[in-house]
Formats: sequence, C-alpha cells, structure tokens
Amino acid sequence: MGVKICKQAPSLTHLFFADDSLLLLSVRKDEAIEVRNILSNYEKCSGQTINKDKSAILFSANVTNDVKGSFLHHIGITSEVFNEKYLGLPVFIGKSKAKAFAFLKQKIWSHIQGWKEKLLSKAGKEILIKAIAQAIPVYAMSCFYLTKSVCDESTTMVLRYWWAQQEKHRKIHWLGKEKMMKPKSKGGLGFRDLHAFNIAMLARQGWRLIQHPQSLCAQILKARYYHDSDVLHYHSRSGMSYSWRSILKGIELLKKGIIWRVGDGEQIDVWDDPGLPRKSNRFIKSRRGPILIRKVCELIDPITNRWDASLIQSMFCQEDANVILKIPLREDEEDFIAWHPDTKGRFSVKSAYNLYIYEVEQEEGMQGQSGGDITCFNWKRIWKYQVPNKMKHFIWRLAHNSLPLRQNIKRRGVKLDTICPMCHRLDEDGGHLFLKCKCVRQLWRALDLEEARLDFFLLTACQQNIFWRRYGN
Repeated sequence: MGVKICKQAPSLTHLFFADDSLLLLSVRKDEAIEVRNILSNYEKCSGQTINKDKSAILFSANVTNDVKGSFLHHIGITSEVFNEKYLGLPVFIGKSKAKAFAFLKQKIWSHIQGWKEKLLSKAGKEILIKAIAQAIPVYAMSCFYLTKSVCDESTTMVLRYWWAQQEKHRKIHWLGKEKMMKPKSKGGLGFRDLHAFNIAMLARQGWRLIQHPQSLCAQILKARYYHDSDVLHYHSRSGMSYSWRSILKGIELLKKGIIWRVGDGEQIDVWDDPGLPRKSNRFIKSRRGPILIRKVCELIDPITNRWDASLIQSMFCQEDANVILKIPLREDEEDFIAWHPDTKGRFSVKSAYNLYIYEVEQEEGMQGQSGGDITCFNWKRIWKYQVPNKMKHFIWRLAHNSLPLRQNIKRRGVKLDTICPMCHRLDEDGGHLFLKCKCVRQLWRALDLEEARLDFFLLTACQQNIFWRRYGN
C-alpha cells in the first residue's frame, strides 16, 4: 500500500492536513479490500464509525471509468470528489494561470465592494488594504507563482479603491503605483508589491529545502527532480509540476542572496560558489587560468588549519585575497549555507522581498533616480508627527505635490482657470496656496508664525517646506 511518484522517492501511505486524513494507494482490488479491513478494525477498536457519506476518492486522470467503479465498490465508498480547490488552493492548474487564480481577485474585489459604502479617510483605507486586501493571497503565494499579471491586477484594484470614495466613481490617481509601493521611509505608503512578495514567499520554500533536506517534501522533490544534483544547480525542463516550477522562481532569488560559510571547505567550489562576504560580488573576480585547485579545503594549510596565505596571494588578485584571508575558519564543522543580507545569516521573507526590490531597481536603472528633492527627504518625520493620521496623509500628499490644486489639475489635461480664487492674482499651486497668497499670509500672522512662513518661503520646493529643521517638530 502506498504511492511513489518515482522510483527513488519514498512511499507515501497517508497525509494529515488539519482535520482531514488522506490515504494514498494504487487503484487495485487487493489494496481497496485492505483499506476497508483497516477501517473496519478501527471502528471495532475505537467504538467510532467512519462516515462514508463524508468520505470521497480522488482518482488520477489516467484511471478509466470501469476501473473507478470497481474500486469504489470494493472499498465501500460511493462518492468521487471533483473539488477544484483543497484547503483553499487549486487542485489542478491548467494552461491558464489567470483562470486558476481568478478566485483570489474575486475575493479581494468582494471585500472592497463591502468597504466602498463606508466613508473612510485615506488613513483608514490604508489600514484595510494592508491588513486585509493584500493579506488575502498570501497563503496561495507561499505555494504557487501567481504570475505578474494577476498580482498587478490585484494591486490596481486596491489602489483604485484607495483613490476613489464611492462605487463607480473613478478618481484621478495623482501618484503612480510604483511610488505608493515604496516604503514610507522612501516617500511611499508601504503598500506591498504583490509580485515581489510572491517571489519572496517562494524563496522561503527553497530555503526550507536547503535547510531541511531530510523533510518529506524535500525527499520527494529531490527524488523527482534533482536526485543527481542539488536544488541550487537544478535547471528547468519540460514535464515539471507547476508547484515545483513556482519554487524555482524563488530559488532564482535565493541564488542572489545566499553565501557559503567555511567549515572544512570540502563542499565549497572556489570558482562557482558564492563565498566572499562582500556586498557587490560574492564570487571570485580573479581569472582562473590553468589553476587546478577547485575546493576551498585546498586553500587551507592542513598542519595549522589556517589559510595558506602565500598560496592565496599567488592565485588571486589583491582584492579577492584580502577578503578570503579575513574569512574565519570553523574547525571540525561542515560548510553551510547562510543568508547574506542578514547579519546573522538567517533567511526572512522581509529581507528576500527587499533584495528582490533592490535587484529590480538595479536592472531598471531606478536606483537613486527619483530626484534629489525626494531621495534626500526625511519622509519618516511625516509619520512621526503627533497629529491625526488623516493629517499625516494630507502632509504626505502635499509633499508629493499630489493635491487637487488648479495647476495640478491643468497638468492632467483639464482646461480651467488656474488663478487663485482667494486673491485673484497668481496661479494656484502648493507654494502659493499655503505660503504666498495674501489671504494665507494674514492667517500665518494671526497665528504668530510669520517668521516660520518667511523661512519656508526661502525654500523653492514644496516638499522641502515641510521639513525645515527649525519647525519640523
């Protein structure tokens, strides 16, 4: 009794999920009778009765109807299960991934529809989006790659809700989703990039395969896909399951963050494995040439158990040699893999997420190109102000020049008079409305803040007006 997915894999007889018991067996008469006898003995010993009306069988696709009927008769169960989902996840995933994961978008949409009748502030919407809407697909993300299109469509739904107020009202999105998904410390609202988070969650699955190779899941996957290699050196091929194909997406991210810690040096390849603890490049930069040395253990003096300094300096460039000689050696320990972005070498979804965002920005050339007024901005101070959250959101929008002022509306292609409706003299923009307008100046004087207004006035950018160091608190 039991099922093997391949010759090298361990035999699976049963699995327990929550309050479900799954028995795995071949579709044969003798195994059906054996299971029926086991269940009968269980009833006699425990005094409990198996509810066969709540029991069902799921056959593989290559079982004919005649064989199904015979098997159901011998095992004593009459129903066959046709569930599309089990424990909230799809049982079968076809060619259309958008169709397979459409239920996630529908679930997000149904929650948003219930919120639209509530007249919530932007701060209230932020909490709902982060705590509920963006948390809905997390469970599925830990097992499957949802595709970028599904993630982008889900993000678009929640951002449309954030900018609008009532159902069927389409409001202007004053800021792009890329800015809103940045951390609050970098000028965004901290909304989660679902695609990046999906990859980070799958990277955690890959990390578990590395750290726990004796787990049942790791043994089965290794037997099926990489029995003659390891998970980090596996290459995609046809015939893979979608769950394994999804994990490989996370493993690609893992490769950008793992580093080998040196023990005895037996497992680390000098030229192909990342072992140098530096941020820019964890691989050897020196040219290999005709050198025959391949394992790190060959760079260690067997007598002193220290680095062979003369050999290392003769093999590698000065930069590589200096880094290698500073790496501590762990005697009587095996080499092991650590997570380089964390100082303690521990993997976390958060650090994997940040690594993915950093890599994307590097590839797209976005790093440091947001503009000087934004990158040097102390955005954290907005969220530390002792004021209601809706006021923080107002200040944040003012700092981004994303308030619906007349000049901003005109930039959106709307034809209107941009003259200030209070003084009827100059165009209405952030600087004029809050600092320069004569009516506003009177208000500053009435509050005895004229000196502060003059200091603000000396600053040219509306964003800088908020963070002048004398009046930031």
